[in-house]
Amino acid sequence: MPHASSQRPSPGQPSYRSSDHELWDAVDAEGRRQESQLELIASENPASAEVIAAMGTVLTNKYAEGYPGRRYYGGCEHVDRVEDLARSRAKQLFDAAYANVQPHSGTQATLGCLMALAEPGADVLAMSLDHGGHLSHGHPKNASGIYYRFHHYGVRRTDERIDMDQVRDMAKSLRPKVIVAGGSAYPRVIDFAPFAEIASEVGAKLLVDMAHIAGLVAAKLHPSPVPHADLVASSTHKTLRGPRGGFVVCKGVEELKAVNTAVFPGGQGGPLMHVIAAKAIAFREALHPSFADYMGRVVANSRALAEGLMARGLRIVSGGTDNHLMLVDVKSKGLTGAEAEVALHGVDLTCNKNLIPFDTEPPMRTSGVRLGTAAITSRGLDVGDMALLAGWIADVLEAPKSEAVLKRVRGAVAELCQKKPIYASAAVPIGQAH
Repeated sequence: MPHASSQRPSPGQPSYRSSDHELWDAVDAEGRRQESQLELIASENPASAEVIAAMGTVLTNKYAEGYPGRRYYGGCEHVDRVEDLARSRAKQLFDAAYANVQPHSGTQATLGCLMALAEPGADVLAMSLDHGGHLSHGHPKNASGIYYRFHHYGVRRTDERIDMDQVRDMAKSLRPKVIVAGGSAYPRVIDFAPFAEIASEVGAKLLVDMAHIAGLVAAKLHPSPVPHADLVASSTHKTLRGPRGGFVVCKGVEELKAVNTAVFPGGQGGPLMHVIAAKAIAFREALHPSFADYMGRVVANSRALAEGLMARGLRIVSGGTDNHLMLVDVKSKGLTGAEAEVALHGVDLTCNKNLIPFDTEPPMRTSGVRLGTAAITSRGLDVGDMALLAGWIADVLEAPKSEAVLKRVRGAVAELCQKKPIYASAAVPIGQAH
């Protein structure tokens, strides 16, 4: 990754020469880390050079509280164009009637939707965190759990898939104001139609969090929640490969009005216009036919990696994956998820410990790790590489203290990283360099 102070400024950007060596040394070190490690964290993905460039523009200087055409500050004519581009592209990408691109993160998008759909103290039904849900779906220390009464459904013990009978029974009993579908660690396709039917039956609103699967939905490789949900919240990174941020799409104008008010002034002040510009670029990139091809390779890599791990005796939650991620049960190797994360990080394979359904370990230890293929596919790894990767992961988990094994795998990872860099050229967007 080129040193930030060595990049040529674009029109409208100030030129500068930084003397903040401590800061830029840290930035450069992070760039080297990303290039030298294989990123298996399912919620991470390298953004294109153009997306990154947009976040370093003079748009960061502009305060633009409100929405295009209805700002609380003057001088917003150009940032209005930027936000209109982002909104129109988001609507086109997800076949939605309306969009709000101002949330600073996926979590703030979800919180904005909750505020739009229910009063504080209302009952909300969502997927349990230890069965694949997300912190913003009612964790007691998250704002969602503080301001709403969350109740949680989960997966069946038999096949570790969403228990729709439980969802229906709980919904009938609780009569929640909102039902939430979606999560951060669920490896299977989610059918949104039954959720909508249950919500309609009990008089609830349906909120879908598609943060993890947004890229799959955009590529038509996962059913879209938009026709079924009252509001759909998402992040713009993860499988969408954009900047860190959030957005909301929906089909109804009343829902749009409610979420607009909930986002601003309900939960945020001035929007980050430089990030909204980066979102607009990411949406444009996802509208290109090459993005669907990329997402197809992400899923193919995910399935190949899961199959390779199972062939080495590792249990994959639910027996496989339909999307970009999988949960690996490491207890059979005598490890906790925390120990497995440390061991894999030691050979430059970055992942995260993760609770698995019906886990007996606490959240900071866990019985599993979560692996994703979006980031490694962005740097050009293919199905053939997944066979190698599965073998390296299994070797390390079987002998996490063996210096010989760790040295061999670390060397193999380094060779593959050098062969397939993330940013082969700062001028070439991710996905078109390979």
